[in-house]
Amino acid sequence: MDIMSSGFRRGLRLPILTLLVVGLAAACSGPSSALAQSATRDTLSIPQPRVRAQAAIIFDPATGETLWEMNSDVPRPIASITKVMTVLLFLEQSPDLSHDVVISRGDVTRASTTHLRKGERVTLRDLVHLALIASDNAAARALARVSRWGTKRFITRMNAKAAELGLKQTRFTDPSGLDERNVASAHDVSRLITMASGRSQIAEIMRKRSYRISTNRRTRVVRNTNRLLDTPVEVLGGKTGFINEAGYCLATLIRVAEERVVSVVVLGARSSAGRFTETRRLVTWLSTQARVLLTSAIE
Repeated sequence: MDIMSSGFRRGLRLPILTLLVVGLAAACSGPSSALAQSATRDTLSIPQPRVRAQAAIIFDPATGETLWEMNSDVPRPIASITKVMTVLLFLEQSPDLSHDVVISRGDVTRASTTHLRKGERVTLRDLVHLALIASDNAAARALARVSRWGTKRFITRMNAKAAELGLKQTRFTDPSGLDERNVASAHDVSRLITMASGRSQIAEIMRKRSYRISTNRRTRVVRNTNRLLDTPVEVLGGKTGFINEAGYCLATLIRVAEERVVSVVVLGARSSAGRFTETRRLVTWLSTQARVLLTSAIE
């Protein structure tokens, strides 16, 4: 049997319970257990979207319903989507973002993607922007290091925050996402990006197409790694991720038809372009062929 044709029957979920939510913060204990046999005749006739990623989900944060999913309960490496939690936790300290910090050797060592150099002085505001917009690994490490807890306890706090949010399949071992042991299910990621995008400070940063940073040595402009911002899709918040073990990943909060908002997560896509193409394909599918799911979710 074709895995994709079976994925929709397995993935279409109309949950038994309506989750309690406060605004965009859907703090539920886990994904719904209702299966396709609960679906109506209309929903069963909806064609399957073509998705080649390892896992994906369309989540409705207003109702807590999973509108469609594929392998969304399987923990997978999430790469730089980790930085959403890093910044979310760091900003909860209400730091003075104008404060300067000096980049250390440890921040930049094997940092892979970074626009920073050892010994540069940069503001916390720029570090936050670098982490979310440019997916800068040294910036994420520096934020954890200069937090009130220091790096090791910061990671402990990241896991405590995940537990607080009910993200039971999420585990962090570093603040940047370079460690493949940073894992979460697509369902957990959909709720994390929803929560973060509900914070106006974070959402505003994630929607910026570019940003100018200034250190004590130089000034440069960095571009957002989320190329979905350059498309007609209305992105309210989002974050990319990639390491070899994770594949290409994208978590987004998107406005769809009739002013509805959904979280779309694609994990383990085959290429950088593929994660954006598949996200757009899911949004188009939901807005056209599967529009009945949006209607069912609010009845």
